Amino acid sequence: MHDILERLANLQRMEIRAFGVRYGLQPVQIEALTYLTQCNRYSNTPQAVGEYLGLTKGTVSQSLKVLERKALLRKQLDKQDKRMVHLTPTPKGKKLVEELMAAKGLKAALESTQSLQVDELAHVLRSALRGMQHLNERKTFAACHTCRFHEHQQRGSVCGLTHEPLSEQDRQLICREHQYPE
Repeated sequence: MHDILERLANLQRMEIRAFGVRYGLQPVQIEALTYLTQCNRYSNTPQAVGEYLGLTKGTVSQSLKVLERKALLRKQLDKQDKRMVHLTPTPKGKKLVEELMAAKGLKAALESTQSLQVDELAHVLRSALRGMQHLNERKTFAACHTCRFHEHQQRGSVCGLTHEPLSEQDRQLICREHQYPE
C-alpha cells in the first residue's frame, strides 16, 4: 500500500511541477496558493501556510512574495490587529488553481472509477490521515463542519472557539484551529 500511495504522490508532484513551469512557479508556490483557496479567514496567514505545508518561515515568505509579485495573491492587514497579515488569492490566482485542479491528475483518474469505490477509498484515506496526524502530533487542518468547535444554533452555524457566525462556505473551508470531536 505504501508504494502505491508514494507513487501516486510522486505522480501528483510531477504534474504540479509541469503545470508550474508554464507559469514560472515552483511547486511550493502552487501548494501555498492552493491551500489559500481552500482555507478560512482564521487560516489565511503566512504562519498557517507554513504550518500546513511544513515549511520554514523564510521559505513561506519567499514563496508568498513571488505569488504577490505575479498578482496571484493579495496581502491585507487585519482590521483589529495591524500586526497580522491575511492572504487572499486574486481572481487570477483562483483561476490558476481551478485550472490546476481540472488538469489530468488524480481527480480525473478517480472520476474514471466507480463512485462507490472512490467513496470507500476516501473514507479509508481520511482515517489514515487522522491517524498519522494524531501519531505525529500534527494539526489536523480540516473542514470547519467536522470540528469539535462547530456549533449548530437556531440562526445557523457558529464557531465555538471564536463565537463568530459561519457561512455555508466557511463551514466547508479548512481551518488551522480544527480539532476532531473526541
